[in-house]
Amino acid sequence: MSGMEVAGLLDLAGIFVFAISGALAAARKRLDVVGMVVLAEITGLGGGILRDLVIDDGPPAAFTSLGYVLTPLIAAMLVFFWHPQVARLLPGVMLFDAAGLGLFCATGTVKALDHGLSPLHSAVLGVVTAIGGGIVRDVLSGEIPAVLSDRQLYALPALLGAAVVAVAYPYWPHGPVVVAGAALAFGLRALAMRYGWQTPRRRDERQGAPPADG
Repeated sequence: MSGMEVAGLLDLAGIFVFAISGALAAARKRLDVVGMVVLAEITGLGGGILRDLVIDDGPPAAFTSLGYVLTPLIAAMLVFFWHPQVARLLPGVMLFDAAGLGLFCATGTVKALDHGLSPLHSAVLGVVTAIGGGIVRDVLSGEIPAVLSDRQLYALPALLGAAVVAVAYPYWPHGPVVVAGAALAFGLRALAMRYGWQTPRRRDERQGAPPADG
């Protein structure tokens, strides 16, 4: 199996676990099957679509590959017909979500670098690839995006993983660099879920005081 084929399979795996989270969000909102499919597709494909539009890489893969469209559809059908069973597997799904986060922040950064973007902009686009679908999912389901509201480490691991790739990719073998960036993001996200790590809050918020005006 070639490197391109492996990358494609990993991409589909990441899309699948992100799509599961979108379908579960639709189930929590009691949406019908159409709403569930829409949220699954958007969550799985949204970040990659945004990335491809920014770098002007022709039609996004979501619109040229049948597998990219069918994978979120399969995820939505699994949740639609077996929601209780899938929901019980949520801790495992969240771990795969962390793996998808690491994978997408690394591959998104690489794709941006390969299209001539600077390391800084490539890292930003890698983060967009990793979290973009989840942001659109939350907006469509009427929630404040989790990356902004739950204070869990999510965007930060993606940013650090993308930064490693952006800095090291021009100077080190590409395969190990991608693995290192993805593993860093995955590891930080998994540890944050395990130990409840959160991003810092304002001092007045930590003490329970209302925010000052102005």
